[in-house]
Amino acid sequence: MMEPITTSDQLALACERLARHPYVTVDTEFLRETTFYPLLCVIQMASTEEAVVIDALAEGLDLRPFLALMANESVLKVFHAARQDIEIVWHKANLVPYPIFDTQVAAMVLGYGDSVSYDQLVQRISGGAIDKSHRFTDWSRRPLSAAQLTYAVSDVTHLRDIYSSLSHDLKRRGRAEWVQEEMKILTSADTYRVDPDRAWERLKTRVRKPREFAVLIEVAAWREREAQARDVPRGRVLKDDAIADIAMHAPASTEKLAALRSLPRGYERSKWGQEIVDAVRRGLERDPETLPQIERSKPLTTGMAIVELLKVLLRMTAERHGVAAKVIATVEDLERIAGDDDADIPALKGWRRAMFGESAIALKHGRLALAIEKGRVIAIERAG
Repeated sequence: MMEPITTSDQLALACERLARHPYVTVDTEFLRETTFYPLLCVIQMASTEEAVVIDALAEGLDLRPFLALMANESVLKVFHAARQDIEIVWHKANLVPYPIFDTQVAAMVLGYGDSVSYDQLVQRISGGAIDKSHRFTDWSRRPLSAAQLTYAVSDVTHLRDIYSSLSHDLKRRGRAEWVQEEMKILTSADTYRVDPDRAWERLKTRVRKPREFAVLIEVAAWREREAQARDVPRGRVLKDDAIADIAMHAPASTEKLAALRSLPRGYERSKWGQEIVDAVRRGLERDPETLPQIERSKPLTTGMAIVELLKVLLRMTAERHGVAAKVIATVEDLERIAGDDDADIPALKGWRRAMFGESAIALKHGRLALAIEKGRVIAIERAG
């Protein structure tokens, strides 16, 4: 049975060995059901010669050798669906691993489908199968079982085969630069900074009046800071629907706060009740001119028919080129194209414009038509 790394000396030696290789595969196991920040439990890494499992909860373990490896620009870090793993490194050390390669993004660029799962990639590329029984196990319990360790190792050893296959295919099809373009977003620190003043952006609430919007911003920011300070999930501090309710009614006293049915009984008598009222007052006192501008798509004078046609063109293009539609354009992109030929969106830049954007604009202006031929949708250029 493989023994996990539990000491700083063991970790330093392992990272020294791994750093001699051009790339390492990386995965993490964490819990975040009861905390704001993910609780890192296990790290697994592999080179072409070895695989290691690190017990991140081992007493006295210094993770600096691991973090130094993540920052080592001579070693490519290979992840699958990298964002959450990178978020953990960011929280631990305020650094973003670089350079990186995300096999999920690469798979989408190569036409494996939108947000393809790790299991699907393993099955389609290596023909193997992942034991899913430990996916939702409690990784914080100790000791780690032999089955857990086997599962952890298999994650990063299969990832080597996937990386090798995808990187070869990307070079063969001339799409390696497409993936690098996507990696710029994943390796930007702005992707992982949690700014309380922008916490309102994650809320689905639609407020109409500037006053409601101002209160929403301040209360959402208060919740974000409180959740961070207590290291608890946002919903443990205040539910989303309660924030929406507070924004609509703007209770400027604890008595008025008590009248809201979306808050637990007695909440207004806690210290948080007064803090929410203070946040409401800050919102009411804000100058409407200081509120963020919300980008709204221009209303489509011809309804959604253009967007529906663009969706067909997008699906046709994705199938023809073997690229996941989601990588080429989002529904929001299509709505923006329908309203503006010069929309500042990825779908109208670079390889996306050449593959899809130009055709989308041509379709919108009647220079391109869609037809069905032998059971397939085809594009036909129109004269004039």
